Amino acid sequence: MIHVYLDDFRACPKGFVLARNAEECKLLIDSEPIGILSLDFDLGWGQPTGLEVARYIVETGKYPQHVYMHSSSTHGKMQMYAMLSETAPLDMGLSNHMMPDSLLLQIAQNAADSHS
Repeated sequence: MIHVYLDDFRACPKGFVLARNAEECKLLIDSEPIGILSLDFDLGWGQPTGLEVARYIVETGKYPQHVYMHSSSTHGKMQMYAMLSETAPLDMGLSNHMMPDSLLLQIAQNAADSHS
């Protein structure tokens, strides 16, 4: 199981696999189960947005265990949240905000421990 961070600009947190665009993120979703998926909305001028990834999750039924939205676009977060919340399994976590620092630290520590 992997954690995926979708963003075209921001640095990827430790313990996450970076997807710089929607297509890369969809390939990762297809490759193995996702523990945590953190979504950005705007992924570059003229590029598919995080909403395309949310739509793909709904269409394929490949839901992560938890989805966070770290986008600075309030409208984009609302769209992604609405799409996912309509069909998400009851046991999937869905948060329209960034991951808590404590969770980021825990994942980074787990990644460091697995490499030592």
